[in-house]
Amino acid sequence: MRIGYKLATEAFGPAELVRQAVLAERAGFDFVEISDHFHPWLDNQGHSPFTWTVLGSIAARTESIGLATGVTCPTVRYHPAIIAQAAATLALLCEGRFVLGVGSGERLNEHVVGPGFPQDVRTRHELLREALDIIRLLWSGGYRSYEGRHLRVDDARIFDLPDRPPPIAVAASGPSSARIAAELGDALFATEAKPEIVRHYRDAGGAGPRYAEVSVAWAADEHTAARAVLETTRWSVTGWKVMSELPNPVNFEAATATVREEDILRKFACGPDPARFVDAARSYADAGFDHLVLMNAGPDPDGFLDFYTRELDGPLRRL
Repeated sequence: MRIGYKLATEAFGPAELVRQAVLAERAGFDFVEISDHFHPWLDNQGHSPFTWTVLGSIAARTESIGLATGVTCPTVRYHPAIIAQAAATLALLCEGRFVLGVGSGERLNEHVVGPGFPQDVRTRHELLREALDIIRLLWSGGYRSYEGRHLRVDDARIFDLPDRPPPIAVAASGPSSARIAAELGDALFATEAKPEIVRHYRDAGGAGPRYAEVSVAWAADEHTAARAVLETTRWSVTGWKVMSELPNPVNFEAATATVREEDILRKFACGPDPARFVDAARSYADAGFDHLVLMNAGPDPDGFLDFYTRELDGPLRRL
């Protein structure tokens, strides 16, 4: 079992994210996974720095910890040629420690440029397939062109390429996206402890690592932890169909106005009891995931990192 730490760009500024990554390496995490947003989910989260700049700084400040995007949408806000170049550069800077996590995106971040975010999931998946084809093509070297239904590349070449391209982890929530992960990716990425996601991935021929985010909130008591989640991270209880569709933080504010503390406690392992955190992680391990990312929404990141080293590292690795 490999254990990762989530860097939430929606909740912290760039210097703080780098600091947390350095501390995560010292705490014994295998990798950090960083979100890639244009907007935060809620205005009171208050941040949304440019992920790729932060990643470059983390690469320079760390020595051994893995880096991953969780996840980047390489289809609307970014053209896949730009992501191919950015990922190749980062892989060189961190000497092969990088995993490119990609997904079909959320309207929250993607509607801000160009023609906007596609209305239907099928088109989003078509875009993602073409984007992955383009990224692989450019990583193969030389001048390349591509003419797809949605995306084009005209005589482009990436000059700085690593000897081995970074692995690509593809986000999935159902059969269609799991098939994309199996056919065009090197790994699976998910946010729910659903064994059917892993089953769909394997049935489609997927045999790579399987990443999943585990929602936790550390604090000295359960109530303090749950209140912190309610204030800044209650959007996560809305489910993917809502999370992928709303365009701005004000919409998530309205959509989560009736979320209660008990709703948070059903989704998040809250408080100081390590057994609750291990139980939450076990549900993902039992579902077939082998790279678990702890997404701490508690009020004290430093306290959580210390708690991880003292109480969680060994038990989670034994799952």
